[in-house]
Amino acid sequence: MSVLSVDGIFVRYGAITALRGVSLSVKEGELVALIGVNGAGKSTTLATIAGGLKPHQGSITFQGEQLQGRSPEYITRKGIALVPEGREIFPSLTVAENLRLGAFVRGSRAEFQRDVAEMVELFPILGERLRQAGGTLSGGEQQQLAVARALMSHPRLLMLDEPSLGLSPVLVDQIFELIDRLHRRGVTILLVEQNVERTLAIVDRAYLLHTGQVEVEGTPAHIREFGNVEGVYLGDRGRDAGRKEPQ
Repeated sequence: MSVLSVDGIFVRYGAITALRGVSLSVKEGELVALIGVNGAGKSTTLATIAGGLKPHQGSITFQGEQLQGRSPEYITRKGIALVPEGREIFPSLTVAENLRLGAFVRGSRAEFQRDVAEMVELFPILGERLRQAGGTLSGGEQQQLAVARALMSHPRLLMLDEPSLGLSPVLVDQIFELIDRLHRRGVTILLVEQNVERTLAIVDRAYLLHTGQVEVEGTPAHIREFGNVEGVYLGDRGRDAGRKEPQ
C-alpha cells in the first residue's frame, strides 16, 4: 500500500504550467527518485506535496488523507518532512538549536534529548558541533544537519531536494552513502536529484520528468532500458536518438 499517492496534479506559476498531470506513488520503506533536467518539475513536485504550492487540479493523498490545499505546518505534523534545495539551515543558530527547530512538532524535553542522541549516533560529526553555529559548518556538514533537522520530526516520508547540489565529489559520495544508509534503516524517501547514475544505483524506483510530465517510471533497469535519459539531458536530437521502444 502506498504511503503517498499523487494523482494528476497540475501546478501553474502565473501563465506557465509547471506540472502537467504528474502522478506518482511511494510505498512504505521505499527510496523513490524524481530525475530530470532543471525546469523539469522535480522541485515543484516536492514543494506541492509539502504544501508550499497549491495544485489547481489533481489530488495528493498521504496515509489515506487528502492533503492538497493544506498548510505546510499541517503537512509536517502529518509526517512529511522536506529538506529543501540549498539546505536552508539557520546559520546564526547552533547545531543544537537547528535540531530543536526540527522537533517543533514533538513533545517533551526528554523526547528531544533522546532524538538528539539518535541524530548524533547517525551523524557523529554533528555531535562534535552541537554548540557551533550552523553557518560555520562545511557544505557536507550543513547537508547532514539539514537531514538531521528533518528527521527530528520523526517523518513517515522524508523528501530530499537536490542534496548533492554544489558539493565536492568527496562530499557527494558521503551524501549518497547517507541516503543509502537511511534507506537501509527503513526510512521512506522521495529524492530529487540531477546526478542520474548515482541515483539509479541506490533507488528502488524512479520517475523521469520532462517539461512537467512523467515520461517514464519504473525500476532503475526499466528507466535505463526504456527511459529517454540521454535525450532528456541532451535535448531533442538526443531524445530521438536515445528513444527505445519496448519489444
